[in-house]
Amino acid sequence: MAAEIHSRPQTARPVLLNKIEGHSDAVNAAVLIPKEDGVITVSEDRTIRVWLKRDSGQYWPSIYHTVSSPCSCMSYHHDSRRIFIGQDNGAVVVSEFLISEDFNKMNHVKTYPAHQNRVSDMIFSLESEWVVSTGHDKSVSWMCTQSGSMLGRHYFTAWASCLQYDHETQHAFVGDYSGQITLLKLEKQTYSTITTLKGHEGSVGALWWDPIQRLLFSGASDHSVIMWDIGGRKGRTLLLQGHHERVQALRYLQLTRQLVTCSADGGIAVWNMDTQREEAPQWLDSDSCQKCEQPFFWNIKQMWDTKTLGLRQHHCRKCGKAVCGKCSSKRSTFPVMGFEFPVRICDACFETIKEEDRTPLATFHEGKHNIAHMDMDPSRGLMVTCGSDRIVKVNNSPLIPDNLYSGETSNVVWFRDSGTETKTGGRAGGSRAEDVEVLSGSDEDG
Repeated sequence: MAAEIHSRPQTARPVLLNKIEGHSDAVNAAVLIPKEDGVITVSEDRTIRVWLKRDSGQYWPSIYHTVSSPCSCMSYHHDSRRIFIGQDNGAVVVSEFLISEDFNKMNHVKTYPAHQNRVSDMIFSLESEWVVSTGHDKSVSWMCTQSGSMLGRHYFTAWASCLQYDHETQHAFVGDYSGQITLLKLEKQTYSTITTLKGHEGSVGALWWDPIQRLLFSGASDHSVIMWDIGGRKGRTLLLQGHHERVQALRYLQLTRQLVTCSADGGIAVWNMDTQREEAPQWLDSDSCQKCEQPFFWNIKQMWDTKTLGLRQHHCRKCGKAVCGKCSSKRSTFPVMGFEFPVRICDACFETIKEEDRTPLATFHEGKHNIAHMDMDPSRGLMVTCGSDRIVKVNNSPLIPDNLYSGETSNVVWFRDSGTETKTGGRAGGSRAEDVEVLSGSDEDG
């Protein structure tokens, strides 16, 4: 009996602990305050708010600060209690604030004229005393937080949308609206371009850098997630496809080897990365079907010689061969290559896929609201999400196994949901990436 294949093998959701409401416009960023029952949010309604959990169990605003223009992004450094806010006004600035120890007062420290358009992302580095930011003026800038002066700027051909930064090596990863990720080595007063990563077919919406394993993760509007093995120095990439909308937030948990990704439709995917994975093949070019040798519709000569009509070209996601529709009538999941919902497979490859090969290697949850930003505190098992619906949700993260605190790890991860438990193993995928150089230290059908 054939198994029924679903695009999302699991639809359970994390346990909602608190819902924070009060903003009058989209909430662009929300972060959990480490070691405190608190959340910091910034919004299009021009407010910065610090919410503390009261004895009643509800979050109430301890700080309510209004700025001159919408707040687009935030970087919070807990040890120094410094918060940096990106804004959306005409001459966009990055503003630095200092929060008091009791989280009841916030003082403005400095304003940095970093961009000439909306600030899309930013990171504060205490090690270098820099604030690095990207903006819709198609640039990345880095400024000294001690002097307030501009140290450098680099321009791209498209809006710079997201950012990650290696504090030790001073390398910056910048995603843009063209789908590219640029790797830069930043210095005082200068910089150098290391390489450009090409693999996404839509604007890059989120990045996450793991400096320990030297892995870069990216999510984009093409609904895909790519893992770039920067430290492997072989250009290895893994493609993960399990979302139905643009991916806007992600986080890699190095200790448990789990990747958490969130999309605009509220989908939350948890990928077990502690498993052997395969790269998806490059798509091959051909003028005729590589199975039955029938010509494709642009192959006029063969069509004329054989007196046949040309066929439309498709590609098998497992072998990468160019095939016609008749030779690729099957659909199947293939999680080891990152395909968590059914994709086109040629008939020959379909016969080689066993039922156990279709076992999902990711677990999917529903956040039940638009997710534009996500933050996690693995030590407490908490996750906070926010988005355009003006709501901030604090969830009991379903990602932390019972043996985490004992220092043990396992390939099997348990996920807690409201009264139920589900179990998943691990999974992988591979991406079509061009010209991928590693840092030392299109098809017409779906």
